Amino acid sequence: QVQLVESGGGLVQAGGSLRLSCAASGSIFSIGAMGWFRQAPGKERDIVATITWYSGSTYYADSMKGRFTISRDNAKNTVYLQMNSLKPEDTAVYYCAATRRSNWYQIDAYDNWGQGTQVTVSS
Repeated sequence: QVQLVESGGGLVQAGGSLRLSCAASGSIFSIGAMGWFRQAPGKERDIVATITWYSGSTYYADSMKGRFTISRDNAKNTVYLQMNSLKPEDTAVYYCAATRRSNWYQIDAYDNWGQGTQVTVSS
């Protein structure tokens, strides 16, 4: 089992930036990929970006390309999400998750979830 703890959320004005962090612990060896997902009130949880643990291959949802960047630091067992040019519609709870499955670019692959961190973008 992998334990995940997110941090870095908060309130930011439109056009601003935030960097989210997700620290992993426990069965690190079992991680094949990690990802960031978000869920706005009344909406389904959607994929934001994912990254493979060892090779660093990335996947982004189309609407996130160019504004969000996912990265990882294997030495610190941490994955980051740099969010720039934030918009009010980016307001959501952001979740970190991990998987050992091969379909790491799909939300259904993820079965280890963090508790989430709130991101609120004011207009």
